Amino acid sequence: MARPTLPPTGRERTWPEHQLIVSKTDTKGIITYANEVFCQVAGYTVAELEGQNHNVIRHPDMPRAVFKLLWDTIQGGEEIFAYVVNQAKNGDHYWVFAHVTPTFDAERRIVGYHSSRRVPKREAIAKAAALYKEIKAVEASYTSPKEGLAAGVAALHAVLAQQNIAYDEFVFTL
Repeated sequence: MARPTLPPTGRERTWPEHQLIVSKTDTKGIITYANEVFCQVAGYTVAELEGQNHNVIRHPDMPRAVFKLLWDTIQGGEEIFAYVVNQAKNGDHYWVFAHVTPTFDAERRIVGYHSSRRVPKREAIAKAAALYKEIKAVEASYTSPKEGLAAGVAALHAVLAQQNIAYDEFVFTL
C-alpha cells in the first residue's frame, strides 16, 4: 500500500487526552505493531498499517529535516521527543507529541523502535507549526531534494543554535 493519495483536507482530528497512540517498527521503519487508538485516529485498520512503512501517515507539511533529526537520534541509540503532524487515510491531519525510543536486543543492538504519542498542547502546536512552515519553505526552495534536505537541516540547527538549545529541550519549551 502506498501513501494516501488524497490531498490534505485541512480538517484536524483529535482523540481523548488519556489515550496514547502506540506503534512499533523494525529498523527500516516498517510497522510491526499498531494499537487501536493509532488505527482509529489514522483511519486505517491494523492489517492496513502493519507491514507498511511508518511514513504512510506522513503529512506533506512535515519538514524532512525534522525526520532526519529523529532518525539520526534513534539510530544513534537515543530517545527523542518531537511534535509531528500526521495525515490520516482520508486526508485529515492530527498532531502528536511523540516519544520515540530504540528497542535493543540482549547484545544492545537496535532491533526496532517504539513510539508513544500523546495529545499535544494547543499552544505548542501553533509554535511547532510556525517553525515547521519556515523549515519546509527552506526545503522547498531547492530543486534538488538532497540540497533541500541539507538546507532544512541547517535552518533547523540555526534556529536551535540561536536559542542555544537542543531539539529535545526545544520541544519542552513549547
